[in-house]
Amino acid sequence: MISAYIIHLLILIGIYVILALALQIAMGFGGLLNLGHIAFFGIGAYTSALLTLAGWPFWLAFLASGIIAMIFGFLLSIPTTKLKGDYLALTTMGFSFVIYAILLNWTDLTRGPLGLPGIPKPSLFGISISSNFNFLILTIIIVLISYFIIKRITSSQFGKVLESIRDDELASKVLGKNSFKVKAIAMGFSAFFAGIAGSLYAHYITFIDPSSFMIMQLVPVLLIVIVGGLASLPGTILATIILILIPEALRFVGFPSSIVGPMRQIFYAVILLLILIYKPKGFFGRVEME
Repeated sequence: MISAYIIHLLILIGIYVILALALQIAMGFGGLLNLGHIAFFGIGAYTSALLTLAGWPFWLAFLASGIIAMIFGFLLSIPTTKLKGDYLALTTMGFSFVIYAILLNWTDLTRGPLGLPGIPKPSLFGISISSNFNFLILTIIIVLISYFIIKRITSSQFGKVLESIRDDELASKVLGKNSFKVKAIAMGFSAFFAGIAGSLYAHYITFIDPSSFMIMQLVPVLLIVIVGGLASLPGTILATIILILIPEALRFVGFPSSIVGPMRQIFYAVILLLILIYKPKGFFGRVEME
C-alpha cells in the first residue's frame, strides 16, 4: 500500500515538473505572466483523451495534445503581444475562463460536467502500460526528455534573446530583434509541454472533467515556479518535489477529508507570501518578481 502511494506521488511530481518547466519558458525566461497556462494543460488532456477514445494510438494522441496546445499558444500570443504585467495576466486569465467554459458547455464533445470516463492506459509498441509502476517509468522518461529539450531551448541563442526581451524589450528591438516572434514561439513551446503534461495526466487518472482545469488549479504551478526561482530549471524540480510532498503530510495529521483541501490552499498562500516578502528571487532564481 505504501509503495503504491509513493509511486502515485512520484507520477504526480513528474507531471507537475513538466507543467512547471513549461511555465518557466514563458514566465521565467520570457517574463510573460501567463495565467492561461492551466488551459493548455486542459487542452492537452482533452485532446489526448478524445483521440484515444476514438481509437487513435497513444503516441499519436500524445503528440497531437502538445501540437494542438501549441497552436492555441500561438493564437493567444497574437492579441497579447503588446500587453505586459497585470494586463497580460488578466487577458490570459480570461483565456483560461473561456477554455473552461467550452469544456463545461460543449457537451456533445466533452460531455460537460459529466467528464470523460474510461480513458485508456497508454500502449506503446504493442505493450500496454497498465500498472502504475510502468506508468512511472514512462513519466520519468518523458520528464527527462522534456527537461533536456527545455534546457537546450533556454540555453540556446533563442533563449538568450528571450531573456534579453524579458529584461529590456525596447533595447532588444533597437538591436533588431523581433520581440513578437520570439514571445510567440516561447508561448508556443510553453503550451506544447503543458499539453503533453495534460496528456499524461488524463491517461494516468483515466477520468477528467472541467473542474480539473479551473484557474485555481494553476496556483500550485505558479507557486512552484516562484519558490524554485524564475528561470531556474533545477529549482523548479526541487520546488515541485517539496510542494507536492509537504501538503501530503496533512493526510496523516488526522484532519477530516473536508478540511485537507482548504488547508492545502492555505499552506500554498502562506508559502507564497513568505517567498515574495523574504526571498523574491525564490531559492535559485536569477530574476525578481515584478
